[in-house]
Amino acid sequence: MSPTSPTTSPASPAFSGHGSVTFLGAGPGDPGLLTLRAVEALSGADVLIAEPEVLEVVRCHARAGVSTPELTVVDEASTTAGVPVLRDATNLVMEAARGGKRVVRAVTGDPGLDGNAGQEMLACAAEGIPFEVVPGVATAVGVPAYAGVPLRDAQGTDVRFVDARTADDRCWAEVGASDGTVVVSTSLDAVAAAAGELVAAGRKPDTPLTVTIGGTTTRQRTWTATLGTIAQVFKQGKVLPSPEGHRHVIAVVGERSAPAQRDQLAWFESKPLFGWRVLVPRTKEQAASLSDQLRSYGAVPHEVPTIAVEPPRTPQQMERAVKGLVTGRYEWIAFTSVNAVKAVREKFEEYGLDARAFAGIKVAAVGEQTAAALVDFGVKPDLVPSGEQSAAGLLEDWPPYDPVFDPIDRVFLPRADIATETLVAGLIELGWEVDDVTAYRTVRASPPPADTREAIKGGGFDAVLFTSSSTVRNLVGIAGKPHNVTVIACIGPATAKTAEEHGLRVDVLSPEPSVHKLAEALADFGLRRRAAALEAGDPVTRPSERRPGARRRRTT
Repeated sequence: MSPTSPTTSPASPAFSGHGSVTFLGAGPGDPGLLTLRAVEALSGADVLIAEPEVLEVVRCHARAGVSTPELTVVDEASTTAGVPVLRDATNLVMEAARGGKRVVRAVTGDPGLDGNAGQEMLACAAEGIPFEVVPGVATAVGVPAYAGVPLRDAQGTDVRFVDARTADDRCWAEVGASDGTVVVSTSLDAVAAAAGELVAAGRKPDTPLTVTIGGTTTRQRTWTATLGTIAQVFKQGKVLPSPEGHRHVIAVVGERSAPAQRDQLAWFESKPLFGWRVLVPRTKEQAASLSDQLRSYGAVPHEVPTIAVEPPRTPQQMERAVKGLVTGRYEWIAFTSVNAVKAVREKFEEYGLDARAFAGIKVAAVGEQTAAALVDFGVKPDLVPSGEQSAAGLLEDWPPYDPVFDPIDRVFLPRADIATETLVAGLIELGWEVDDVTAYRTVRASPPPADTREAIKGGGFDAVLFTSSSTVRNLVGIAGKPHNVTVIACIGPATAKTAEEHGLRVDVLSPEPSVHKLAEALADFGLRRRAAALEAGDPVTRPSERRPGARRRRTT
């Protein structure tokens, strides 16, 4: 029996019938750092209060219809300084809790270490409003971990945390007199000043220093220098002056914090596609697992549908076929795409049917994604190609019709209006009768937003994954031809041929006709590209940074 969390025990009376507040740490920026308890609390929230960048991290775990009152800037002077004072969060929290709502107040990092959540907790306590705290990964701890900078060594280094915005002379004097690791929370344009404070307080100018901006996200960037050289490093690298000077950074100072070993420990920034913007010409539903895989390589996937799926113009044939499933007309049903599964499932739901209607019918599926869609529907396929995941591969394994063992000789094939005849012809040759039914129509999708079109044509994407010839034709048709710096990855020879016919240079070819193998091949390409740059002593850049006018990424 698994242990019960004391914060979720049904016996707890604290939240029964009353408004309540959960102060929740959202971590430094990577959504994957949310705790299980945080996700659970978000799913039960009536009201979610968070700064915009935090809301972006946590909102996907909240239920549909959750209220998200906006925190608006009220202090123009602080806006200019890049540290906006927001509409009084305490008032928003208290107002919602007094109204009997379950409130989640999400903050960056950890509620006890980052920000001013303590004041809001005191306000709840003063009014007797029940609250709980869900710790998060503190920014000062999570960012160095992602930058490959351990804060302690085997000898148990002393670690001090300093917020440069509120540190006074006494604070600087104390950390300056120490030989331990100092983790400084500051802004990009104030790093040199903080380094100067430490040197003035007694730290040696040659003390190693790392500075990380955008920590734990794919925008992360880290510089390595010393207290005495960081200003020059920023100047030579044209890091400053910059409109991003107000952005928050974490600086780690200390001889024993292992910045010299960052080339071995920087696991996050050395991912094969780190920071690459990858265009995936599929719908969000189709691209979900592919996008997750790309994120695991450090990429930022951007889904752009190139086709839209619409019902058939004449639905009667599909309706008769679905009714035939129930009345025993078919021995087999063969699904050639996720969209075919979706079309049949929607008809089932329209008639009040579920997966039990497939009882006694053999089910075939082309490809792992189609099989997964069937399993999600509650149907386990009887036949999936053992070799090539295609109609031809399915025919290789499909049994011929045998009048002794097969009481019915008919196959229901729901498919797109533009599907090829390969499967139909092959099944007929094997002795089967086929009801070839148009279950859905594929049409060219609407053009993506103007900024996406400009990024495609202007080289704003680092790579594009083409999963079929139609995705090549449709993407070029609705958005234009990708820029020549963009890496073109194709799922197979036919798709590559279509890409070349459209004037595109194919850089990556999947070894197998699988979207996941295609993503793997792109990651291998990125890894080789990174290794070649390091071997040549060149900075590691993304393909999009090679285009004219692009700001080159400099590393030290």
